[in-house]
Amino acid sequence: MSLMTSSVQTPDPNPGWLSEFALAETRTRVPILYVEAVPARVDTSGQIEHVGVLLRTSPATGEITRTLVSGRVLHNESIRDALQRNIEKDLGPAAFPRLPATLVPVTVAEYFPFPGMTPLHDPRQHAVALVYVVPVTGECNPRQDALELTWLTPEEALSSSLLNDMEGGRGLLLKQALAWSGAIV
Repeated sequence: MSLMTSSVQTPDPNPGWLSEFALAETRTRVPILYVEAVPARVDTSGQIEHVGVLLRTSPATGEITRTLVSGRVLHNESIRDALQRNIEKDLGPAAFPRLPATLVPVTVAEYFPFPGMTPLHDPRQHAVALVYVVPVTGECNPRQDALELTWLTPEEALSSSLLNDMEGGRGLLLKQALAWSGAIV
């Protein structure tokens, strides 16, 4: 006769999350999928008037840099849900994003852990990000590790000092998003 023991465990409220240890291990073995969003204020015809750029302390380097809304796509999470969750995480629940009707991204970004392979760099991992322009209509209040959200006109966003200050080469993504949307020529 065998004795069977069982223990009752509280189910993980976020089953798509890896532990910090498991995430670090996974990052050394496989690319991680992210979504990135350029929050935008648009006029009545849909033209971008302002884009939002976050100021935050980089978890990778500890430096204060500019960045975009971004985050991982969790296991069993749709791209649309990941966009919604990460926008709320970075901009607050009252941002009221207007998610795109189609999930075709502006661009696909690839980050490598060592500089020079692509213009994009993330020392933690090899990552692939789907990049979107997402109009927001509500009140945006930076959360999590973001220190502030700065709204910039497309012209201001294209300043070389801002583009060069963006974490991991994300200035390139901001420039591509503005070109894709027709905000710059």
